[in-house]
Amino acid sequence: MRLHLHPVDLRLRHTFTIAHDSRDVQPTLIVALSDEPGGPTGLGEATATRYYGVTIESMTQALEAVRPLIEAHDLTDPAAFWAELHPYLADQPFAACALDQAAWDLWAKRQGKPLYQRWQLDPAQAPLTNYTIGLDTPERMVAKLVEWPWPLYKIKLGRADTDLATIETLRQHTDARFRVDANCGWTVEQTLAFAPELARLGVEFIEQPLPASYRDGARRVFEQSELPIIADESCIVESDVDRCAGLFHGVNIKLTKCGGLTPARRMIERARALNLRVMVGCMTESSVGISAIAQLLPLLDYADLDGALLITNDPATGVTFNDGRIQYADRPGTGAQLVEP
Repeated sequence: MRLHLHPVDLRLRHTFTIAHDSRDVQPTLIVALSDEPGGPTGLGEATATRYYGVTIESMTQALEAVRPLIEAHDLTDPAAFWAELHPYLADQPFAACALDQAAWDLWAKRQGKPLYQRWQLDPAQAPLTNYTIGLDTPERMVAKLVEWPWPLYKIKLGRADTDLATIETLRQHTDARFRVDANCGWTVEQTLAFAPELARLGVEFIEQPLPASYRDGARRVFEQSELPIIADESCIVESDVDRCAGLFHGVNIKLTKCGGLTPARRMIERARALNLRVMVGCMTESSVGISAIAQLLPLLDYADLDGALLITNDPATGVTFNDGRIQYADRPGTGAQLVEP
């Protein structure tokens, strides 16, 4: 195999704001594994994020350090490949994620089949994906909602004094279902007070209302909330799934945070064993990353895979969207293909 690294700046349609960050450009790293000469190329992706201290430079350095191991591997089993590289990339899960996605993509392309088919998954069981409305003034959030009609929205919140009024305003402009993500911005009392009002306004669950460290508060909210509570910042790596049992009704798994498709599949299996609902989210990736994550769709209850819809210069093609439903590309692997070499 040969390793190729492609840094790209993804331009966002709108300034994207959550409770602790705003950005107009999303740096991302596309990883390619190729069989040369003339063989297939597997693609994977991970975005940089200030919140987790991940940069393009740190991911590049981590992958360059293990280039000899990567290029010497024959890749007969992507899970074994992940296990071999994990000791060297354990503190670089974003880089590990991009590499793991590329490995699974290449593995399936070598066999000439879509990855979800190789996993024996049925696309008919896939849930809809939401479209995210970033935190902004109510007027601008309404404008974003009207600009992009969708059957299911995820609303970023985190300003407790105005959050409920914001949902009430948005509800006046659509009959779509809502999900809300407070990004650790609420207290226990606020969460419990908001939940019945949000339920009345057509919200189906609340994502990570409390800081991840507040376990006692999470238990109280879990036991008393009128709406289901989904863990995000509280569920980063595999061991976190067990910690979420009894504190959350479900978990939101991010491939970049846990290290790729390989650990994400194990996390899904463990969550099911613990009777937790399963959501998989994204980090505003291009069609490379979204196409890889989408291979997991038939295993999920909820999906937040709108990253490629939020950018204006997608460097790839892959999955497409039809009124909230993701459609796989008619190509082997994850279906991702770069627009330019």
